[in-house]
Amino acid sequence: MKKDEYGIRRLVLDVLKPHKPSIVDVALRLSKVEGVSGVNCILSEVDQETENIKVIVEGININFEELSDSLEDLGGVIHSVDGVVAGKKLVEDVETPQDK
Repeated sequence: MKKDEYGIRRLVLDVLKPHKPSIVDVALRLSKVEGVSGVNCILSEVDQETENIKVIVEGININFEELSDSLEDLGGVIHSVDGVVAGKKLVEDVETPQDK
């Protein structure tokens, strides 16, 4: 990828995972993926055998395939990709009349 191309900058994922590994271990593992500069894992739901976590990943040119493979290696599965930011700059969400 050229110097002026930035690829994926942010991903927001809904992930289902077993209780182990912990979200601490998940965050540390994902932080090692190529292009990742930061990871935020938030526990959103717990049941008897699994946990739903919201995973927010930021970086420059994040390798989505490696990220997905890392989650699978940890026993997790991506339920949905809830947000993607790509390009030279991070574009924040803004409220519009349709959001009300």
